[in-house]
Amino acid sequence: MERQQITLDRSTVARLKLDDGKSDQIFFDADDHGFGLRIRADGGRQRQSWIVQYRVKGRTRRAKIGDYPTVSPDQARKKAKTILASVQLGADPQAEKEAERAKGSRTLGSVAGEYLAMKELEVERGQYRASSFRVTKIYLKRPQYFGPLHSHAITDITVADIAGRLNTINKKSGAVTAGRARSALSSMFTWAMRQGLMGPTPYNPASVTENPDARLSRDRVLKDNELAAIWNACKDDDFGRIVRLLILTACRREEIGGLRWGEIDRDAGTITLPKERVKNNHEHVLPLTPLALEIIGSVKEQVGRTHLFGDRSSTGFTTWYVAKHDLDDRLGKMAPWNLHDIRRGVATWMAEHGNVEPHIIEAVLNHYSGHKSGVAGVYNRARYSKQIRIALGLWDDHVRTLIQGGQRKVLSFPQAKETA
Repeated sequence: MERQQITLDRSTVARLKLDDGKSDQIFFDADDHGFGLRIRADGGRQRQSWIVQYRVKGRTRRAKIGDYPTVSPDQARKKAKTILASVQLGADPQAEKEAERAKGSRTLGSVAGEYLAMKELEVERGQYRASSFRVTKIYLKRPQYFGPLHSHAITDITVADIAGRLNTINKKSGAVTAGRARSALSSMFTWAMRQGLMGPTPYNPASVTENPDARLSRDRVLKDNELAAIWNACKDDDFGRIVRLLILTACRREEIGGLRWGEIDRDAGTITLPKERVKNNHEHVLPLTPLALEIIGSVKEQVGRTHLFGDRSSTGFTTWYVAKHDLDDRLGKMAPWNLHDIRRGVATWMAEHGNVEPHIIEAVLNHYSGHKSGVAGVYNRARYSKQIRIALGLWDDHVRTLIQGGQRKVLSFPQAKETA
C-alpha cells in the first residue's frame, strides 16, 4: 500500500477515493504522524476506517480506531493521539487487543476440549485409565454439570461461578457427584495454568471452592442390620441387582455397573475385570459366590447388548443418583451412606470376624499396596485365587444368614481351575 499524506478533515475525507487499480489504500495525516484513513474496496463500495500505525520492539503495528463517518475526523484524531502517547510510555495497544480477543476465544468449553484431547492421548499411551477419561469427559462436557459456563472465557470464571454450579449439582445429583465434578474441573484448570492459558496472574478458581464431598464420612461401616435392610430394600431391577452384587463382591460401583457379558465365565464361576476398567490398571479375576451367580442368572441377555445393566449407552448403568435416592426413600431413617461404604464394610467384616489375612483382603479388593507394592509386587505375582474364594465364601455365607435368618450353612463354590 502506497503511503500518501494529507490533512485529514471533513472536507478532504469526503473527496478521498481509491486510486485506479487499487483495492486497499491508506492516506496518512500530514500533521499527526501515524494517524490515517484506510479505504478498501468491498463489493462495489468503498469502506473507510480510521487507523493508527506505530512501531514497538522493532515491529510495525496497526490498530483500528473506528469506521468513518460513524467516528468523525476530530474524534479519530483525539483517539490516535491517546494511543500514540501510550506507545511512548511502553504500551502496545494492538497486542493488548489481540490478547483480549484470544482470551475471549478461550472459553471453558474450548479449553475443556483441548484438555480432553490431551487426556485421550494419555489413554492411548497407557498413561491414563480409559474409565477415568470417560468420567472426566462426562463432567466437563455434559450440560447438566458446567454447561452454563461453557461459553464464558476461562479467565473470567470466578469462584462464585463454580460454587454456584457445584451447589446446583449437589442439590440435583448429590454431594459425591458434585465432589467428583469439582475434582475434574480443578484438574482441568491446573492443566490450563501450566499451558499458560490463565493469563499473566494464573490461578485455579475451582481449587478454593468448598468440596461438597469432603464432609461425608470416609470411615462409615455398615452394621449387619443396615446391610440386611439395604439388601431387602433393593428392587428386582438393574440398580437392585448392582447393589446386591456390590455387597457380594466388594467391587467398585463402576466395575459392576459397567459389567459386560464377555467378562463373565459361568463355567469357571468368575468375572474378569480388564485393566482398562479398574482403578489401579491391574486385571482383576474374582470368583462368583452362589448368591452372585443367582443374581447374574436372573439378568436376561439381550441381542446387541454388551452390558448387563443400564440402557443402550456405551458405559452401562448411569442413573446412579436417581436410583440411590429411591433406595434411600425405601430405607427410611437410616443414617446417610454411600455405595463405597459397602466395600469398606466387606473388608472390615473379613478382618474382624472372618479371620481373613490382610493381604488376602487386599487381593479381594484388588489393592496393590503393602506386600504387592514396589519391588515386592514385581516378584510376588500370586493372585491368591483359592484364598480369595474361601474369603468370599465366608462372606457369602454371612450375607445369606443376614437376609434369610437361621443357621449358618457354608455353601460350596463352583469348582474352577486355579490361576497361578
